[in-house]
Amino acid sequence: MSSPQQARAQASAITSGKSVPEAEPSPTSRLRALFDRPQLSPGQRRIAQYLIEHITEAAFLSITDLAERVGVSQPSVTRFAGAVGFSGYPALRERLQAIALGTLAAGPGAAEEAGGNELQAAVDAELENLENLRRDFADPDRLIAVGRELSASTPLTVLGLRISASLAEYFAYAARRIHPDVRLVTRSGSVAYDALLQTREAGGTWLLAFSMPRHAQETLTAVRVARSAGLRVALITDLALGPVADEADVTFASGTGSRLVFDSYAAPGVMAAALLQAMTDADPERTQARLEEYEQVSDQHQFFLRD
Repeated sequence: MSSPQQARAQASAITSGKSVPEAEPSPTSRLRALFDRPQLSPGQRRIAQYLIEHITEAAFLSITDLAERVGVSQPSVTRFAGAVGFSGYPALRERLQAIALGTLAAGPGAAEEAGGNELQAAVDAELENLENLRRDFADPDRLIAVGRELSASTPLTVLGLRISASLAEYFAYAARRIHPDVRLVTRSGSVAYDALLQTREAGGTWLLAFSMPRHAQETLTAVRVARSAGLRVALITDLALGPVADEADVTFASGTGSRLVFDSYAAPGVMAAALLQAMTDADPERTQARLEEYEQVSDQHQFFLRD
């Protein structure tokens, strides 16, 4: 009898066809694409992040109000508009308003329906993150391509420091079922550097890094070490902006829940699971063989309770 993982691996392969062609990119995705410019200064990145996080309100602010909200000068806002391809702030605001109005039109009664308590509001925010991720998945080609690369990297190292360690541990635990050599790094400093250098010396080609807020300085340093060693870097994070994303070869961004004291990670968790699925699809014969072998071992040693 096949395990649940085997059955799902066979039944839920990702296809490269645009299965939901009518789905429009989410507002967050459109803004990320608009602001994904490597030449942005730290101050300009703060403007971009504020606009992404507050689009429905920020799109209607004057240049003075926006500069005050972000904590930058008015000329900085003007330079930001030019850096992202607009003739000035009025032209940028016109584009932002079109995106914001589309967001509002998608849910005319959302504000009233969001009544509830703080816990319900936190769930609503996560549902929005998941809906944005669903729209991003309308085109899975990039995810499929990176899954193929991670599957071929032997060894494959997974990095998650501080708050990001739990996501990295989940990914590494599952990836070991389908990949012959997965190495987990959850400690920073020289321990991480040794692991990254050894990965490259052993023939590995990729590092998968998780970086959740608050983004750790150690993560940026470790990613830079990986790049200097010759590893390519795939990053799962909350925003495709900032110094860690700048160092990555490919970034998968999905929103985190921030309505409670500590962030929640529904969308990044689904992103990690989708990337695992892409890895299983990349080498289905190896996947099947490894899952069968693991089932035999788990039955022999009674790893799990009988359902």
